[in-house]
Amino acid sequence: MTEAADRLAVQVYLGPRSYEVFIVSGRLAALAAYLEPWVESRASGSRRTRTAFVVTDRNVAALYAAPVRDSLESAGWRCAVHEIEPGEPSKCLGVAAVLYDRMVEFGADRHTVVFAVGGGVVGDLAGFVAATFARGVPCVQIPTSLLAMVDSSVGGKVGVNHPRAKNMIGAFHQPLGVLIDTATIDTLPDREYRAGLAEVVKYGMILDAEFFEFLEANVAGVNQREPGVLRRIIARSCRLKADVVEQDEHERTGLRAALNYGHTFAHALETLTGYGELLHGEAVSIGMACAARLAERKRLIDRAIVERQSRLLERLGLPTALAPAHAAAVSTDAVLAAIRHDKKSVGGRATFILPRRIGQVERFSDIDAEDVRAALDWEPSGPGE
Repeated sequence: MTEAADRLAVQVYLGPRSYEVFIVSGRLAALAAYLEPWVESRASGSRRTRTAFVVTDRNVAALYAAPVRDSLESAGWRCAVHEIEPGEPSKCLGVAAVLYDRMVEFGADRHTVVFAVGGGVVGDLAGFVAATFARGVPCVQIPTSLLAMVDSSVGGKVGVNHPRAKNMIGAFHQPLGVLIDTATIDTLPDREYRAGLAEVVKYGMILDAEFFEFLEANVAGVNQREPGVLRRIIARSCRLKADVVEQDEHERTGLRAALNYGHTFAHALETLTGYGELLHGEAVSIGMACAARLAERKRLIDRAIVERQSRLLERLGLPTALAPAHAAAVSTDAVLAAIRHDKKSVGGRATFILPRRIGQVERFSDIDAEDVRAALDWEPSGPGE
């Protein structure tokens, strides 16, 4: 990680697909200045009229897509902005098809850059459209939610949901670069902010015990959105994810699978409750609690680690179990069936990432259904009560 007067920078080293993650504050209006080296090196070296297709959602458009458009147009770009409806239901093939139509109408070609301005739904959807339009066009990620900043904007995994499985349809498509403006966190609703913290806790659990301890010691600063604390947790989360992606870009060695800690349970819960009922980070928080209980049952960790993780999640305002209304509607048999349809399953056997200690996890694919069933403990706790 490097630091300049106006930014922190995390470099993602992937050979010809390498890129930078800039962490700034209040600098969206200067986007074009940050963008120029990325476009020169990767998108097109010519001085032809550049075209930008900006994807955002209705909540974000006026706040942040407008400054992005203004910055690009002032630098000579021809821009189109397309708004989608906020929320997980928009992350589907139907909305992707609408975006393809709009890009064709706009006259987009292989030099057009897609800009994803929004949270994880916008980033995944716009990135998927960029990966598949004209067999792949460049993309710049401008995440405006904490969850997207620390997770989905880095690493190149893009996609849309299938009605029976989250993120089942997708691709690997690395961005030209990522611009994270921490000022956008100021306008995040409390629930969405806290959902992003689940992925932050995840990094501590899977890779960095010292970072986990930092979070425990700075709960007040995290809850109050202190700028210095935010910059540190965002930068560290991006660095940890970049370290994994650099070693296993396409999830072939199994190392990148560690990033899915809690996600096997989480994706099943999101699917069964209807996309959007649970925010992704809320489902991940519950999923991590389930994964820790499963690890305890398999005698990989002791109860103290289960409780320590749950305590940190709950202090950050995150659920560790389904709320009663959802629990009554989601049977353990349905969860088990949904897990078998998870895209990471092989031969109908689910893959689970389980902790051996704080800061270390391993992948398991030989877990008995009864052990999984036992880990699905829906006794309410935390904000899910």
